[in-house]
Amino acid sequence: MNRLIRSSALTWALGYVLLGLAALGAFAFVLWYAWNVTIFSGREEILRDDAQRLTDIFNHEGVAGLTAYLDARVGMQIAGERTLLLTDAAHQRLAGNIAAWPHGVPDQPGTHAVLLQLDGKPTRMLLAHTQLPGGYQLLVGRDLAFFVPLESRFTSGLIIAVIFLCVLGVAGAVLMRRQLLSRVEGIRQTVAAIMQGDLRHRLPTSHGGGELDTLARTLNGMLDHIEYLIRGISDVSNSIAHDLRTPLAELRSRLEELSLTRPPLADTFAEIDAAVADVDRVMRIFSALLRLAEIDSGARRSGFVRVDAAAVAAEVVEFYEPAAEQKGVEFSFETAGEAAVAGDPVLLAQALSNLIDNSLKSVRERGAISVRVGRRADGAVEIAVADDGPGIADTDKPKVTERFFRGDSSRTGPGVGLGLSIVEAVAKLHGGALQLLDNHPGLRAQMVLPVAAASAGR
Repeated sequence: MNRLIRSSALTWALGYVLLGLAALGAFAFVLWYAWNVTIFSGREEILRDDAQRLTDIFNHEGVAGLTAYLDARVGMQIAGERTLLLTDAAHQRLAGNIAAWPHGVPDQPGTHAVLLQLDGKPTRMLLAHTQLPGGYQLLVGRDLAFFVPLESRFTSGLIIAVIFLCVLGVAGAVLMRRQLLSRVEGIRQTVAAIMQGDLRHRLPTSHGGGELDTLARTLNGMLDHIEYLIRGISDVSNSIAHDLRTPLAELRSRLEELSLTRPPLADTFAEIDAAVADVDRVMRIFSALLRLAEIDSGARRSGFVRVDAAAVAAEVVEFYEPAAEQKGVEFSFETAGEAAVAGDPVLLAQALSNLIDNSLKSVRERGAISVRVGRRADGAVEIAVADDGPGIADTDKPKVTERFFRGDSSRTGPGVGLGLSIVEAVAKLHGGALQLLDNHPGLRAQMVLPVAAASAGR
């Protein structure tokens, strides 16, 4: 019982019932007010018209004519239809169906609501008092209880509507609670399975497109991302164990050999230099992983500012020009004016550096590398690096952004297999994507980023 009382569905349904009752009460009040004003005004208008007709008869036929007319009308009308009384100036009855001047009726002409004794019963009447020439007094009245049955029916109908609304609201609350609990139970079972470690489960959805379905789809998207991150962590752990094993094994072997053989000083320093290189490689791996973790967390997004991607690219290209010149590579840069994006200039520069560095490693001597920054036809900003090297096989393109993945062509070269992973993470952080296309020959790697809004911070 307590669970039913604390049910959100029941609370919402009862709230709607109360809201419906309030709306029904407001409507009934307005209708009642309009009814009373209209009916009361209509009664007054009818009584005044009757009084005016009787006044015209008095003016044309005098007291005798009006007395005769009233006696004839009282004899023909239905009992209680009209209350009529004609008196002289001293309120002595001359004609009508009232025995004497009613107590409580003022001497001033007008409309008055009074309580009369008719046939021994107290009756509330609405009287129109008219003063005729010669001091004669005329009363024309009607029973105010004439519309009581209609008002009773209205009240009864209102009570029935309230009862029907309450019953319908409670029934709707029960059905709503049952439906909501069914959906909540499905969500609870799914979450319980996920908490036990089975990340394959997803929240149930329907084709209705309701609020719960929207919430379930959002949570399913979050679960997909969590599963992707956990799988990535597992892959990274395996990759770290594999990639660190070689430099650490080499480092241990060198140090062990130095300890056992005690070679000459020159050979010792050569082995130390090789050991330092192994340590540097391990540190580069950890440094790249730390950068990836920082990017994946989205912490850098809080520092986004309005950045001219073309200006950032120009600085990176200028930094790599000596390396390209030393390798004899034709290095070109093209920009189509300002290309503003909302982002982190340091991360954008690092991502572009990774792309250029990859091209310099793979391009042949006397080859060509081109960097282009500009706006696309759809308004997005494109940062592209193209070369005429061996490129990437179509089968490897979906895999090269995986952490520590290295294709057959780059397996023997320098690097740890995290460069493109960082580029893709930076592109996603900025709301864009990394695209790898054939350059015929070579590879065209491009980051497509959304253009910065005019109100973006500077």
